[in-house]
Amino acid sequence: MRWLRAVLLSPVIARPGYWFATASGFVWGAILSRFRISRQGGVIVARGMPTWAFGRGGTTIGAVYLTSTTVSDSVLEHEAVHRAQWRRYGLAFVPLYVMAGQNPLANRFEIEAGLKKGGYV
Repeated sequence: MRWLRAVLLSPVIARPGYWFATASGFVWGAILSRFRISRQGGVIVARGMPTWAFGRGGTTIGAVYLTSTTVSDSVLEHEAVHRAQWRRYGLAFVPLYVMAGQNPLANRFEIEAGLKKGGYV
């Protein structure tokens, strides 16, 4: 199974997944935010989204942070870590994140991004 992990996490495989996720997040965010898009804190921010269009206070898909109003320097730092995680894992990030659990206090990706910066503690 190590070879499978090496293949899936290879930049040749992961990077196009990250690009696809970013493009998808950008289209979703642009349309639903009515093109309120900006670059802030290392991510592309789509603000003013309807709350049903993302999880919790906001969700990062690839390099795009989808949110309604949750934008602060600390949250953007937290989301920039998620962007780096997307870049490293590509589309494999989705099942990896789900397997890490829905409790942010125990989810290794949320812990790595910073629980305090993400507003979890």
